Amino acid sequence: MTSATRTALSRAEWSALLDAHAARADDLTADRRHRVSRGQTHPVDDFLYTYYSYKPSLLRRWHPGRDIALRDAADSPHVGWRWYREVDGVVAADVDAFLTEKAPLVAAIRGILSSTLTRAGSYGCFGMHEWAMVYRDRDTRHPVPLRLGADGTDAVVEGHDLRCTHIDAFRFFTADAVPRNRFLPTRETQSQTEQPGCLHAGMDLYKWAVKLGPLVPGELMLDAFVLARDIRELDMRASPYDLRDWGYEPVPVETTAGKADYIAAQRGFTERAQPIRRRLLDLIG
Repeated sequence: MTSATRTALSRAEWSALLDAHAARADDLTADRRHRVSRGQTHPVDDFLYTYYSYKPSLLRRWHPGRDIALRDAADSPHVGWRWYREVDGVVAADVDAFLTEKAPLVAAIRGILSSTLTRAGSYGCFGMHEWAMVYRDRDTRHPVPLRLGADGTDAVVEGHDLRCTHIDAFRFFTADAVPRNRFLPTRETQSQTEQPGCLHAGMDLYKWAVKLGPLVPGELMLDAFVLARDIRELDMRASPYDLRDWGYEPVPVETTAGKADYIAAQRGFTERAQPIRRRLLDLIG
C-alpha cells in the first residue's frame, strides 16, 4: 500500500479516532488496572495480560492501520514510534519497512491465518484441554478448587476422547494426559493443525493483531481483544475449576447438556472470529 493510495485523515478526524480508541481501551482495561494498583489477581480476566504479556498501555496505543495517513501530524505520538514515517506533516506506517524486517513472522502468521480461515471447524473437544492440564496432578494451575475434585476430574478425562489441536494448549498437558490426545500438535505443524473451532485459535487473533503492529487499525485490535476475553470466560467456565465464588456459573461439559451449550458457544465464537481473521489476512496480503 503506497502513500498515494492511502486515505488521508484531517487532524480533527484522526484526533477524534485517537481519543475514542484511548477511551475504549481504558474502559476495557479498567478492572485490570484497578486490581494491579491493589495487588489483586483474577483467575479469568488476568490471563490475557499474563499469558500474552501485553499491558493495558499497549491496548491504549492507537494505530491508524496500513491504509490510513494522518495529515498535520508532525507532533503526533506516532512520529516517535517505530515503523512510522513523517513527510511534510503527513504521518503513516512504513509498511514496506515493517514487512521487510518482520518477514519471517508475517509469513508464519499468514500461514496460520489462511489455513485456519479455510479449514472446517472441529467441535468435539468439549474444552477438555483444561482438564488434561491437571490430569493425575495434584498441583493445579490456578488457586481455585476443582469442581469435581481431583479423582472426579481424572475420571472425566478418562471418559473422553482428547482431541486438542492447538500447540499452546497441548504443551501444558500433564505427562499422563499427553498420550491420551488424538493429535500431537507442534509449533512446526501449527498451520496444518489449527482450526477455527478451537478456542485458543480464536484468542490468538488478539496476539496476531498486536504482533502486526502498525498494520492493524486500533479498532480491529480492540475487537480481537474483546473476542479473546469472551472466549477465555467460556474456556474457564468449561474447565474443571469451580469459579462460582467469582461469579462464573460452570458449563458442565461432562454432561450432555453442558456439551451442547459448549458447542453452541464454540460455533458462535467461530462466527465472530472468522471476519477478524479475514481482515488480518487482508492487511498482510
